[in-house]
Parts: sequence; structure tokens; C-alpha cells
Amino acid sequence: MSTTVETASAATRTAPAAVIVAIDGPSGTGKSSTSKAVAAQLGLSYLDTGAQYRAITWWMLNNGIDVRDTMEVATAAAKPVIVSGTDPAAPTITVDGEDASGPIRTQEVTSKVSAVSAVPEVRTRITELQRTIAAAADRGIVVEGRDIGTTVLPDADLKIFLTASPEARAARRSGEVKGSDVAATKEALIKRDAADSGRKTSPLAKADDAVEVDTTELTLQQVIECVVTLVEEKRAVK
Repeated sequence: MSTTVETASAATRTAPAAVIVAIDGPSGTGKSSTSKAVAAQLGLSYLDTGAQYRAITWWMLNNGIDVRDTMEVATAAAKPVIVSGTDPAAPTITVDGEDASGPIRTQEVTSKVSAVSAVPEVRTRITELQRTIAAAADRGIVVEGRDIGTTVLPDADLKIFLTASPEARAARRSGEVKGSDVAATKEALIKRDAADSGRKTSPLAKADDAVEVDTTELTLQQVIECVVTLVEEKRAVK
């Protein structure tokens, strides 16, 4: 009996500390790929907050909500039931019980998500959902988005802000979509940056205490290794 107790105590003492990691940055910097890989490697949960904003945008479009009408969007914000799976190996998202992982990635959703995301009632609803998910992650979680370190989880154990040149980001995004035009993609990214950074509610911004990582000249694996090292260092002193 004594040996079992001692063994259990030793296991408890040596278990890695649970950490909440916030990874922010604009589109095309490698946030999703990096966040999923880091979470999987370190045994943490994972949350793609951008998918939640895409999900509520998709629901609005599907339900005849005029996404140009902020009052109409605000009134409908509480209606859809959005559930995010946090397994980094197979992240899922459903809206009213329907798998939305594919539909939320359409160009129509992409072109409307910034406008919907800028509505304060939408951000309040989704922010509450994100905080609930993070609080329930017993082993820790990697949460990626645009305002995680500044607004959603300002007390996160580690905040990372990924950046990259517009050219690098456009090239990466174009590589994900066959036949896409790099110049047009770059223009769209810059427009999205302006919308996200300029909105009044929870704009895209780097937290004062965030570690900035410029991924322009780095491979995905190098970015992953960099972030894993930062998380492990934070775990060691927690």
C-alpha cells in the first residue's frame, strides 16, 4: 500500500504542469499548423478560435441573416449552438449538431467573417465560449486566434505572436488553394489585416508580454520547435 502511494505521489510530482498557451497573429503566419503540432507533441488540448467565428458566420449566412446589418447579426448571435472538439489530431466543430468543418472554409464565409466578427455581441458570445473551453482543459491548452493574449485569455501562461511578411503569407495561402493568384491573395490578406486590426472590439494586436516570432524565413518545423521550447521553458518554472 505504501509503495503504491509513493509511486502515485512521484507521478504527480513529475507530471508536466498544465499551461495555457495563447498564439495570436494574422492569417498565413502558420498559427493553425503550429498550434496543432505543438499541442499534439506536448499532450495539450487545442482550440482554433477562428473556426468558431467562421462557424457563426456560416450559420448567419445559412439562416438568412443579413451580415451587413449589425443589429440583425447582434440579435442572432446567441442562437447557434457551437461545439468545438479540442483533440489536436482531429479538431472538430459542429453548429446545431451539424459538422461544419468543411462548409466554414468556403470563400463566401472567408469574405464575410471579418464583418461578423467585428460585431460586439458576436465577440462577447464567442469569447465566453472560448474561456469556458480553456478553463475545462485539465492538461492545458493551446488557443490560437487574433485576440487571445490581449482579450480572451489575458492571464495565459505563455503568449506568442506569430508574424511574417505579406509576401510570405500570401505564398503560403496560395499554396493551400490550387489555382489561386498570389497577388490577389496578398491584397486580400492586407485587407483582412486592416479590418481585424482596426475594429473597435478586441482588435488583432500583440500583447505587451507576448513573445514575437517572425516566421518569414522559417520552415514550419522550425516554428514548431521554437514554440515547443518556449512552452517547455514555461512548464519548467510553473
